[in-house]
Amino acid sequence: MSFPRYPKYKPSGVEWLGDVPEHWQIRRLRFATELNPSKSEVSHLDRETAVSFLPMEAVGDDGTLNLEREKPIGEVESGYTYFRDGDVTVAKITPCFENGKGALMSGLVNGIGFGTTELIVARPKPEEVIGTYLHFLFISTEFRSLGESHMYGAGGQKRVPDAFVRNFATAFPPTAEQTVIASFLDREASKIDGLVGEQRRLIELLKEKRQAVISHAVTKGLNPHAPLKPSGIEWLGDVPEHWEVKPMRMIANVVRGASPRPAGDPLYFGGDAVPWVTVAEITKDDLVDLTATDTFLTEEGAKNSKLFAKGTVIYSNSGATLGVPKILQIDACANDGVVAFEKLSREVHPQFLYHYLASITDAIREKVKQGSGQPNLNTDIVKALRFGLPPMDEQERIVEHIAKLAEQFGSLTAEAERGIELLQERRTALISAAVTGQIDVRGFAPQETT
Repeated sequence: MSFPRYPKYKPSGVEWLGDVPEHWQIRRLRFATELNPSKSEVSHLDRETAVSFLPMEAVGDDGTLNLEREKPIGEVESGYTYFRDGDVTVAKITPCFENGKGALMSGLVNGIGFGTTELIVARPKPEEVIGTYLHFLFISTEFRSLGESHMYGAGGQKRVPDAFVRNFATAFPPTAEQTVIASFLDREASKIDGLVGEQRRLIELLKEKRQAVISHAVTKGLNPHAPLKPSGIEWLGDVPEHWEVKPMRMIANVVRGASPRPAGDPLYFGGDAVPWVTVAEITKDDLVDLTATDTFLTEEGAKNSKLFAKGTVIYSNSGATLGVPKILQIDACANDGVVAFEKLSREVHPQFLYHYLASITDAIREKVKQGSGQPNLNTDIVKALRFGLPPMDEQERIVEHIAKLAEQFGSLTAEAERGIELLQERRTALISAAVTGQIDVRGFAPQETT
């Protein structure tokens, strides 16, 4: 859908803004809002009065609020940022600012909230700007890009100064028109968000379908008519009759990695040193191969660790991400959070073993649950794990089949992700065009019905 421009424009006198609709008025935000209102407004309240409490994680990148937390006002009035229903907040620290984190405050307990000091609060002056319109202005590309260029500090501690928001100049339409624009953007953004949600659900369904198909291939084979026999393994069920059921100790030397001692070793740095694998390295993505590491051992540290050869199948054995496999494509040392399948039998294709281990991750995690503590998978448990082993030629066909499936599902997923990207670009462009007056949406306001 294309939108018309306004009938007449005038120079705004603001470099980044250019021409604006003739009847819009240029204002700095300090004249349209009250920034960071004083907490003295609530000083008269009983100190036990409940208010909403919002740490940064409770403020969404999409403008949503998690209002589950509440605290007595006496606990939060010192050291936290104050706001109330109707205020508009914007995060000032990187990367929250660039990501659009901020919200129109609504539904606060007793209409009052306190939260992270990394929020700037703007209270709209009713005769100048309405809250929903101001929120859309704050998430516009122009506001975010200009704010980013004014950041001070270094690295992850860079912040947008309050003065940037205070002195930010833009053109405001009359408040009645702001209401129309905000209503239009609410409606269109909701439509786009709904479409994005559908694409994300599709990606999840593709992921689930992919894993189900792979799991079936490595536990039942590719022939749906093959005679079956009981495997004797609860989570595996029946397997093709001609498959051998073997414990892992029969197909590999199952060993644990080793963390160098004393605890001061190893030194972690990049460069010409020995790659160092931890659970974090194994679980940071869903790729089959581990081709590089972010951390390394000194040569001295490597002597006291355990070095595994390229081609070794490794397995995370502890923590919340227990049961994730990888195939090493480099020689690397690994810490004691890693189990490796050394000297893999020639009867076993490494990728077949990888896909089998990946398919039983949930079952393994359930098996080793330890109350509320972190689960742990020791080598004895891994050695005792049994699986159905087809002949090598059949393993090769299964691995090839999985590779083709992965490519097909990958293409479908990439298409859905590109769809999300295009939708989000349209949402961003629409908001920016509307709040800078580059499109006239007054004729697209919802019609009243009687």
